[in-house]
Amino acid sequence: MKKVFILISICLAVWITVGNPYVNKYLTILKEAALPAAKESDPLYQSIIKKAPTYEIPPKDATIDKVWKAIPGYNGREVDVAASYKNMKHKGVFNEKKLVFTQRIPKVHLKDLPPSPIYKGNPDKPMVTFIINVAWGNEYLSEMLAILKKHNISVSFFLEGNWVKKNPDLAKMIVSSGHEVGNHSYSHPDMKQLTADRAREQMVRTNEIIEAATGEKCVWFAPPSGSYRDETIKVADELKMMTVMWTVDTVDWRKPSPDVLINRVISKIGNGSMVLMHPTESTAKSLDRLITQIKQKNLEIGTVSELLSEERVE
Repeated sequence: MKKVFILISICLAVWITVGNPYVNKYLTILKEAALPAAKESDPLYQSIIKKAPTYEIPPKDATIDKVWKAIPGYNGREVDVAASYKNMKHKGVFNEKKLVFTQRIPKVHLKDLPPSPIYKGNPDKPMVTFIINVAWGNEYLSEMLAILKKHNISVSFFLEGNWVKKNPDLAKMIVSSGHEVGNHSYSHPDMKQLTADRAREQMVRTNEIIEAATGEKCVWFAPPSGSYRDETIKVADELKMMTVMWTVDTVDWRKPSPDVLINRVISKIGNGSMVLMHPTESTAKSLDRLITQIKQKNLEIGTVSELLSEERVE
């Protein structure tokens, strides 16, 4: 009987100290409270703190450039010392590949700038985008979408309102393929020649048609032929859209050969580039090789929203 009592006592003691969730909770708190002191005395932890500044990059504020107009900001980065230590403590040696970073946002954002056109992304961001203006060229859209899908990339199509009205299924196909859509006016006028009221009518009508056909709200406006005046930019801003232009023009409407088109783009493309194109035979025949060569330059390809965001690309 005495042995049974001792056995029960031992089991109760084990449950109280190990099996009891309330006790375990406080044991965990005590362990975590002791951890910082243990970490701070670890040479590895001190090594990470000492080396961290060499890996940190300050954020870049959005700004207005004299040539390129509005330039978006770009997040900086700093070392997460605690997370990096956790990553390295198993082997106990410093390894820069196991550093963990957090992003630091800039103080000035694109939305803080006065209304201004955007010709390129931040020059420190290794990403580019395609601005595909669509008002015609239906016969080449399926081929281009197939190539983009093959490379698993999403880009931005700027749709003319009148075109969407006539081709709602194609507009839906672009969105269902994972691409971003923007406003390219309703009837492709010279926006520079329009009054503010007429410019607003072109944009509002197109926004309504695109949203009705695709369910998407436009946040970017691309003026036809790149023609605008300050009033145009302000009207777009009032409609909660920013105006985008381009950095590199394929000039695909002139029907260049694939080699000519690709060389024109690759010779000029770089961090933050926005490449203008249309659904043409030249672009359809060039697109596969063009994407491959852009990737070979260690540039990611994304939508306008992705390119102009402050998120870092490492």
